[in-house]
Amino acid sequence: IYKNDEQFQIGKAKIVKQSANDQVLVIGAGVTLYEAVKAAEQLAATGVNIRVMDPFTIKPLDWAAVQNHSAACGGRVVTVEDHYPEGGLGDAVLASLATVRNTVVKKLAVNAVPRSGPPAELLEMFGISASHIVRACNDI
Repeated sequence: IYKNDEQFQIGKAKIVKQSANDQVLVIGAGVTLYEAVKAAEQLAATGVNIRVMDPFTIKPLDWAAVQNHSAACGGRVVTVEDHYPEGGLGDAVLASLATVRNTVVKKLAVNAVPRSGPPAELLEMFGISASHIVRACNDI
């Protein structure tokens, strides 16, 4: 996703995919960021544009970026994380949007005991793959 010389700043998010008519903000980190980019490409092929954000850090989370980009996408947000939903990215995003009216957040996370296996199969099994992100964006 990034070149080797990309600069990052603690507490500052990066937008990795965006258009003027994005309908959903998808926030992912690490492997789920890659899945979000794949989902954006699949959705674009059907005429649905999404904005993809890399928060870089969750503590501190870039609240201004989350709030501004959420508003630009009509208040529709999907978070996707590769661990349990409690206390992670989704909860941090929810906190940043708690006082923002007309916003809905759908959290995708691992909701079962983790196990080992082929990465693509695990992403699908735990509901955090590109196909699940596509479904969440269409549902929201």
